[in-house]
Amino acid sequence: MSKFYSFLAQDIEAFIAYRKKIGYTYDKYQNMFTSFDRYINEKQANLNDLTPNFFLKFRSTLSVEPETINRMFVALRAFFEYLVRIERISVNPLIDISALKTKSYVPFVFSTEQVESILQVIARSIRSNSAPVLLADLAIYSILSLMARCGLRISEPQRLRDEHYRKDEKTIYIKKTKFNKDRLIPLPDSVVTVIDNYLSVRNSIIDQQQIPYLFTTSQGKVKSHSIYKTFHNALKNLKLDHLRYQVGNITFGQPTPHSFRHSFAVNTLRLACEKGKNPENVMPILAAYMGHTDYSYTIKYLKVLDAEHRNNWVDFCVFNKKDRQ
Repeated sequence: MSKFYSFLAQDIEAFIAYRKKIGYTYDKYQNMFTSFDRYINEKQANLNDLTPNFFLKFRSTLSVEPETINRMFVALRAFFEYLVRIERISVNPLIDISALKTKSYVPFVFSTEQVESILQVIARSIRSNSAPVLLADLAIYSILSLMARCGLRISEPQRLRDEHYRKDEKTIYIKKTKFNKDRLIPLPDSVVTVIDNYLSVRNSIIDQQQIPYLFTTSQGKVKSHSIYKTFHNALKNLKLDHLRYQVGNITFGQPTPHSFRHSFAVNTLRLACEKGKNPENVMPILAAYMGHTDYSYTIKYLKVLDAEHRNNWVDFCVFNKKDRQ
């Protein structure tokens, strides 16, 4: 059933299907296209009405952060470029619309010691009062361990199947995630131990023939909200559950499971530099390991040097804000 109702509904669905086919995930853009589709219907617009001025008026109705609006317009620009390619229109009406000025964003970065502390707290919280509960807790711990120690996106360990884990090689094969990339990555011994311990429990509880995923609960796939809940409970335990906040034109992000990926990139590069390695040689390898098509994507993770640098930046901004007040 269609989720769009304007005259562009079929085109939007075809575009999203095309982008998914080449490896992009458009689930998070669903609401963006829905908002645009609704606006077209409200204005009873047709193809001739979709001028640059129409899009500027649409943008003025959006009550979200500039960063979110810019992401929406990147998606819309790609959509209308697609319409140009299939000769539905002749000119992309968004081509000359510039992005809104955004605020500086500093992601949350854990130190290597904080990462280990979080994983230790999660390990200690694993419950053994019943087989299904034990299995679910171990699966979540294994997923978070992979995210923390290998820089995986949350969806990547969730989608792994048994054949993707190669115990003898100590590797996992990650198939067609973002950018439609496959990659085979080596695992540290600590992660291999976690996975093997989990599998020994899983295989004693569930029939392997009925398991579609490597990490599973007795009910099936591990849900993202369960991973988030476990992660944030550990942060509360360690008093690391900081809120997102803003100082001047700088937004300091709050920790989320994806912060493990940021932290992995930052801490890996920092440790390599401490060992005397040239960052220009490290970046392409780190980008390939993290599944980026180009290491310019990896650079976006490196907005701070390390966790201490971020904390000093936070302290400096807060101090100056109080001083001004």
